[in-house]
Amino acid sequence: MSKSIFIWGGVAAVMLGLAGFAGWVFSLPSATAAAEAPPVPQEETDAMLAALRPEREGRPVIAVIGLNDATETNDYVTTTGILRRADVADVVMLSTGAGPVQLYPALRVEPDATIAEFDTEHPDGADYVIVPAMSRDDDPAVLEWLRGQSRKGAKILGVCAGAKVVGAAGLLDGKRATTHWYYRSEMLKRSPTIEYVADRRMVADGNVVTTTGITAAMPMMLTLIEAIAGRDKAQAVAQDLGVDSWNARHASAAFTLTRPFATTVLANRASFWNRDTWGIELQPGMDEVSLAMIADAWSRTYRSQAVTFAESSSVITTANGVRVLPDSVGDDWSEDRRVSIFPVRRPADALDQTLHDITDRYGEPTTNVVAMQLEYPRTK
Repeated sequence: MSKSIFIWGGVAAVMLGLAGFAGWVFSLPSATAAAEAPPVPQEETDAMLAALRPEREGRPVIAVIGLNDATETNDYVTTTGILRRADVADVVMLSTGAGPVQLYPALRVEPDATIAEFDTEHPDGADYVIVPAMSRDDDPAVLEWLRGQSRKGAKILGVCAGAKVVGAAGLLDGKRATTHWYYRSEMLKRSPTIEYVADRRMVADGNVVTTTGITAAMPMMLTLIEAIAGRDKAQAVAQDLGVDSWNARHASAAFTLTRPFATTVLANRASFWNRDTWGIELQPGMDEVSLAMIADAWSRTYRSQAVTFAESSSVITTANGVRVLPDSVGDDWSEDRRVSIFPVRRPADALDQTLHDITDRYGEPTTNVVAMQLEYPRTK
């Protein structure tokens, strides 16, 4: 299975495999519907926080599970980076097996432990489990481990298309949920008893919380921090990230497959002779949230791929203890083939600047494709 993030696999099958491609494209809407995110009642916000509050005494344990051969970059790294900078819980990056976790569409990291090692260390289970999007929703080890953690009392948070993995484990049956816009119908087809909730960035039902697209990791993790440690702590982390506010507001109608999206993806994919590889230099103590978001964004244009490089093959440890393995060894990347993670900017501002840079390089339609995949409501 291709490890390219989400969209291309399904779009390509239709675009390139069907004789009626042109008719299909013109059947798509020419633009997303004008949509405004409806307000979220305070009681709903209060209920979300109540659902996320820790139930055990002591410092919570948060496990972020990853499939070794393909786990989504932001869902795995950004969630960890945000939670660790809050320092309100022990956050452990897990893998299903030994060895590094290859993230998609970019980065490769060393986990802290395997799920088996975690179970030995924490026989009572985690307080929270973060479930990223994965290239496979039916990995037996992942599904059985999630069921076991749920039985032990963990709260399960399916980030983005990680909701599909949670659903495949049977933990969303009969529950209210959301997911990345592109995978909504697939999730509901597999788990028809799920009640899909529109216009919400995050949805809680019992001990399970699900979110919309990739950039929902920020408001979701800030909400979790608030539930664990209070509003003041969450506000301090939000300020550090460059996030002005966070809540469950979302305009679902703004994210759908459109004619401009499909034609831009096709045109960019067809330009196979005109590809860019951008280098990101790994440095100790760098901000892992900025790194993940920027590498992810540059790798979603269908015109480029971001790779990391360092002077040696040794692991580079980020500001909050994420261990990144370089894709390339050496310092021979010319300046005009490098992209910055904007170390003097806050992560949310760095993402916005990256989207501006993508526009300068490839045009606004390509930037819209990237933002749509991230399910990022651009406001800057």
